[in-house]
Amino acid sequence: MDMKLEVVVVPVADVDRAKDFYTGLGWRLDADVATGEDFRVVQVTPPGSPASVIFGTSVTSQAPGSAQGLHLIVDDITAAHEELERLGAGPSEVFHDAGGVFHHAGTDARLPGPDPRRGSYGSFLSFSDPDGNGWVLQEVTTRLPGRQDPSVAAFASASDLAAALRRAAAAHGEHEARTGAEDPGWPDWYAAHMVAEQAGTEPPS
Repeated sequence: MDMKLEVVVVPVADVDRAKDFYTGLGWRLDADVATGEDFRVVQVTPPGSPASVIFGTSVTSQAPGSAQGLHLIVDDITAAHEELERLGAGPSEVFHDAGGVFHHAGTDARLPGPDPRRGSYGSFLSFSDPDGNGWVLQEVTTRLPGRQDPSVAAFASASDLAAALRRAAAAHGEHEARTGAEDPGWPDWYAAHMVAEQAGTEPPS
C-alpha cells in the first residue's frame, strides 16, 4: 500500500502573521477555512512540492515554534539563499556539516560554505518563520539509488525540468568531448541521463 506524505502541521501563535510570511515566500495558498473563532485551518504549499503545510487555530497541541528540522529540497543552494534573502526570510549562510553525512541539530558542527565537493545532499541553509519554527534547505542534485522508480522520471515544476535539462546538457557536452564527435541522438541521451539522475542509477557514458 502506498503511503505518501501529504501534510506537515506547523504550530503558530498568530495565524495571519504566519500566512503573510509563507505566502510572502511565494508558497501557494490552498485554503483558509474557519468554522468559528476557535477553529481555523490554513494550508500552503511550497513551490514544486507534492506535500503541503497546515497551520491555524486548534489544529495542533504543539507549542508555537516547536517544529524544527523541517526539510525543503532544492537543486541550487546558492540560488535558494539569494531568493530567500530577497524575500525577507532571513536565511542563514550556506553551510555543510563537519561529519559530511547529514547535519547536526541546531548549529552544532556547521562549517561555512557549501560542501567542498558540492556533493548531492551535502549543502544546507536554514531559516525560521516568525514563531521560530525551523526550516532547513538541502541541496539534492542526484538521488541515492532506490529513491526513485528507475523507469519513471517526474518533475514537480518547469524550473526543476529546466535545471535537469541544463545538467544533462553539461554532461552531454563532456560526452561529445570524450567521443570527439557530434551526437545526433542527443535527445535519447538527455532522456536517459535525466531518468538515471532521478533514479540514482548509472548515467549514459
